[in-house]
Amino acid sequence: MGSRASSLLREEDIDEIKKETGSSLMPVCNQKRKKDGACCYNREDFQRIPELAINPLGDRIINAFFPEGEDQVNFRGFMRTLAHFRPVEDNEKNKDPNIEPLNSRNNKLLFAFRLYDLDRDDKISRDELLQVLRMMVGVNISDEQLGSIADRTIQEADTNGDMCISFSEFIKVLEKVDVEQKMSIRFLH
Repeated sequence: MGSRASSLLREEDIDEIKKETGSSLMPVCNQKRKKDGACCYNREDFQRIPELAINPLGDRIINAFFPEGEDQVNFRGFMRTLAHFRPVEDNEKNKDPNIEPLNSRNNKLLFAFRLYDLDRDDKISRDELLQVLRMMVGVNISDEQLGSIADRTIQEADTNGDMCISFSEFIKVLEKVDVEQKMSIRFLH
């Protein structure tokens, strides 16, 4: 058995997380640590968040926090995922030319792409697109209409003819979308 103290964050760990993620949400960790002595989160912790519970993509968003095969995420992993949602202008404060910030346009798009890439094969197939669309609209649209939307989306995005959307094609489709604004949460400063 490990020591209880080994699960607590040291001051230097906190400083490193702040630098890496550009965030100072340490009170979240401290509250969690006071509750159960650790700073790890499981899926149930996320499922208790009302906004995720009612979000049609809530399970996909929750899965984004967990490395493949893991059922817990430590505070650093939690903060790294949240950092994708920091406003891009925050990057001016913590600029390191050797490191692409987690909240860069490219990393925000990669995060969004992974919500659609259900089998993690680095491409979005028609079936994956249909599954995510079904999650988002429920029974409000017929299967035929969803199929038409998926087909049209793939037709417009697929430039190499493989009937899938690669990350580079995904980037191209969203080049005029203000991803920086749409994928930013102001309270994460």
